[in-house]
Amino acid sequence: MRILMLSDTYFPRISGVATSIRSFRRGLQGLGHTVDLLVPDYGSSVPSDDSGIMRVPAWKTGFYPEERLMRPWALLRMTRELASRRYDLLHVQTPFAAHYMGTHLARRLEIPVLSSYHTYFEAYIGHYYAGIPKILRMALARIPSRQQCQAVGGVIVPSMAMATVLWGYGVSAPIRVIPTGIDLTAQTTGDRSAFRDRHGIAADRLVLLYAGRIAPEKNIALLLEVVGYLRAIFPDILLLLAGDGPFREPLEQQVVEKDLTEQVRFLGYLDHDTALRDAYAAADLLVFASETETQGMVLLEALAAGLPLVAVAAMGAADFVTSGRGTRPAPAQASGFAEVCAGILSNDTLRARMAQEARQLATQWAEPAMAERLQAFYAVAVAGGESASNPAGKSSAPHRTSSG
Repeated sequence: MRILMLSDTYFPRISGVATSIRSFRRGLQGLGHTVDLLVPDYGSSVPSDDSGIMRVPAWKTGFYPEERLMRPWALLRMTRELASRRYDLLHVQTPFAAHYMGTHLARRLEIPVLSSYHTYFEAYIGHYYAGIPKILRMALARIPSRQQCQAVGGVIVPSMAMATVLWGYGVSAPIRVIPTGIDLTAQTTGDRSAFRDRHGIAADRLVLLYAGRIAPEKNIALLLEVVGYLRAIFPDILLLLAGDGPFREPLEQQVVEKDLTEQVRFLGYLDHDTALRDAYAAADLLVFASETETQGMVLLEALAAGLPLVAVAAMGAADFVTSGRGTRPAPAQASGFAEVCAGILSNDTLRARMAQEARQLATQWAEPAMAERLQAFYAVAVAGGESASNPAGKSSAPHRTSSG
């Protein structure tokens, strides 16, 4: 198959969506498919010899400086070139310009269109616009989400929790749960000693790691409280925060106010393929308190690296955190979360066993297997022809299905 993916975000912008696109593209290419990307031009030199990645002129967004908004007419000017490539299917990855231009292009190219629903927008609006009445916040997320999902031939979600949310919105388009896969071989190459040496961390110091965006919805403030409790048991405890984002400055202030400057370090973004793997290897426990994750790629990467984790069992994280294999669920409450962490940190034998279990659990999300599941959903859409891009027509894709 020849597949065209559209997204409002991609590397060098670091995000879970970008990671998901790269993972599925790599897996589909491994199965013999051609996958081209239409993504924003970030205005910086992004060296690549990959002719399948087409950068579209884009505006900066005032409300989110890291993001870009593709210019619709720039996409329209590419229609003839895209038609010449004779794609079998179009896959929209994000709900902004990519959705509206993607559905338009699919009609012009007369090919089926599917979309992915990566983000729990209803929860995000609550974090960023708490002043908006709840009923209005819900409408702002639910109505556009339902309309967009109904405008495509099928929707891919990363977790059963996200599928349940969309069914609750009244989405009747076919929904398929296909988590993003991970490259298991790439996650086992971290250098524990080198990372600790670079950052001046003693070999025997207990280290907690958070990796991800520094943003309100990640609930990192709770992790600071957890460290406050753990310090009474493990005076040298250290929390590393790998990532960056709009909430970094307020959190840095909280660290000072809570007198945690010796226990918390902000590392900024770490290169995903080098330094972040070293960080996984260097840590003793991954901690994650977000209640809005639709999957939680960093959790899977940590498991594949043999790093045990403690996380709030909410949304997508619940799919594997509750397994008890290399993972432990914790309440979204500081003392209870700290108690779970302390039980693991104080038991070297348990931690070693959990590391083995973590690697075993991660194999269920291997990249090739997830790509095969996506390939199967694509095949159903392509077999349905134009009906897959027209919800009013007959579609052979299943409506309520939890897996590939």
